Amino acid sequence: MAVQSNGKANSLIKIPEIKFTKLFINGEFVDSISGRTFETRDPRTGEVIARIAEGDKKDVDLAVEAARYAFDHGPWPRLPGCERGRIMLKFAELIEENIEELAALESIDAGKLFGFGKTVEIPGAAETLRYYAGAADKIHGLTLKMSRELQAYTLREPIGVVGLIIPWNFPSVMFFMKVSPALAAGCTMIVKPAEQTPLSSLYYAHLAKLAGVPDGVINVVTGYGPIAGAAISSHMDIDKISFTGSTDVGRLVMQAAAMSNLKPVSLELGGKSPLIVFDDADVDKAADLALLGILFNKGEICVAGSRVFVQEGIYDEFEKKLAEKAKTWVVGDPFDPTVNQGPQVDKNQYDKILSYIEHGKREGATLLTGGKPYDRNGYYIEPTIFTDVKDDMIIAKEEIFGPVMSLMKFKTVEEVIKRANATKYGLAAGIMTNDLNIANTVSRSIRAGVIWINCYFAFDRDCPYGGYKMSGFGRDYGIEALDKYLQVKAVVTPIHNSPWL
Repeated sequence: MAVQSNGKANSLIKIPEIKFTKLFINGEFVDSISGRTFETRDPRTGEVIARIAEGDKKDVDLAVEAARYAFDHGPWPRLPGCERGRIMLKFAELIEENIEELAALESIDAGKLFGFGKTVEIPGAAETLRYYAGAADKIHGLTLKMSRELQAYTLREPIGVVGLIIPWNFPSVMFFMKVSPALAAGCTMIVKPAEQTPLSSLYYAHLAKLAGVPDGVINVVTGYGPIAGAAISSHMDIDKISFTGSTDVGRLVMQAAAMSNLKPVSLELGGKSPLIVFDDADVDKAADLALLGILFNKGEICVAGSRVFVQEGIYDEFEKKLAEKAKTWVVGDPFDPTVNQGPQVDKNQYDKILSYIEHGKREGATLLTGGKPYDRNGYYIEPTIFTDVKDDMIIAKEEIFGPVMSLMKFKTVEEVIKRANATKYGLAAGIMTNDLNIANTVSRSIRAGVIWINCYFAFDRDCPYGGYKMSGFGRDYGIEALDKYLQVKAVVTPIHNSPWL
């Protein structure tokens, strides 16, 4: 793999001024009640970018009070859906007017590739808003055919005040994956961004205000998960939680929701997704897809194809091509357009990934490529591929959330289905084959929320996304995502002397 120096990249893009560092509550940027702040760091160097207001339970209480008032007495749930949609469309326009600055914030806060953010992720966030803006006036109930002299229909009402807890790997994507359907449904909300990546969420709060989103509808409380996140999860006046993050934290969120007011929870959690390559696949294309499947976003993606199963007939050729392609993968400053992989998000994640690599070595797996950090400032790790991996090794069982692949061989369809399902997770899977029968059999046999056939990371805002098993429940994206933010109410009245039922 190649490495790019910092020097060239830093001259290419002007690093943005950090404009927003305070909590956003009831339409205003405010200091935390305690006055405490925390550091957010640039993963390219490890240096502090800014100090951010550290919200705690008291700040969450204020945000919930604002959101509750906006829901119970404010205009947002009472606006016609088309008017909510109009404001959301304006919000999307403002995002597009600030794409370069937003993409740069993601690069210095999360180590994400600037070019990809500017051309794909930030525009995609705006398009997600537009998608749900179009749905805001199409939320319908049903007229029911009752079995006796009753007339009935259903209403789909906004669920109320929602808590949205988002992760650090895709700050913009996740913000709008949750905020957009909640807005369309007529909910008000408290957003808690990850403490590692708070900058873009605060910027989006500013743009929401400019777009005309009423005060109290979107509140952003920055701070630590065990403090601010826990206060949201256990709050008695929050009606719904949507959380994306680790399985361990998801358990805590669900427990807190149950122990407080039994608020419903939707969870999108970890993954250990298999990519299965059959003998009839194009080896060159499959190797490209496998490499992308584990190295995209430096492996910091819950659906990473971290377990790659290759049928024995093409295994040797596939392994050779994969090693060759990994050598051309460029790691370096995310502002450099020639770079494929930036730094891991922070020192904790960097150390965690390196510890898993050491586990793999100790357990007897063989390093095909990588396996080391780069000797430079920042949190850069070599693209790492292990062979001779057994299914019971830690690196094959646990989510690493980094650029580390386990490459394994299989013989039969039945064998690989069993091995692919031998995980506590069930978020995604990929299948590479030209045989329709194999594709149908395997896609229906693997217990995962999304199956990609001859593609990977084939996300779309119209395609529902979520997990089986310990990867969570509930769906983001698609019209299905609206269901999380709506209640169904049945209304029944008697009818008398009707000529028909």
